[in-house]
Amino acid sequence: MLRRPLRMKKPSPTRFVLATLAVALAAGACTPIVELRGNLPPPEQLAEVVVGKSSRDDVQSLLGTPSNVSPFDDDAWYYVSTVTERVSFFEPDVKERKVIAVLFDRSGTVRAIDTKGLADGHDVIPVGRETPTAGQEMTILKQLLGNMGRFSKPAQGQ
Repeated sequence: MLRRPLRMKKPSPTRFVLATLAVALAAGACTPIVELRGNLPPPEQLAEVVVGKSSRDDVQSLLGTPSNVSPFDDDAWYYVSTVTERVSFFEPDVKERKVIAVLFDRSGTVRAIDTKGLADGHDVIPVGRETPTAGQEMTILKQLLGNMGRFSKPAQGQ
């Protein structure tokens, strides 16, 4: 039995370019996207804030506007910065988080500066309960036909 040698087809330049482009796009889709968000003051500016001497105005002029202010009183200012990394369509992964809390006393003078990192955080688990509301659940039929007969005709003399 005689066997013929296999002939290899010469790849066309168009196919080669398309295959190279497909590989490059696939590799590019796996490149992580790094995002930096927040307002984190440089360490040299943070060092200029003096506990017991600096006022709110001093802190704002040195560090800028805080990312968050304490919701119940303005005795705590928070400067937050987060670095996330996302690969293609997956959820972002938090790589670094830094929170600088500047705490004030009642007179508006800095009483403490606290720095927290990603390791200091913890997950908050929301409560699964629902708040009951007044009223009743209405079906689509009740919503469509609910107002029938509720309105009276205007008087003839008007």
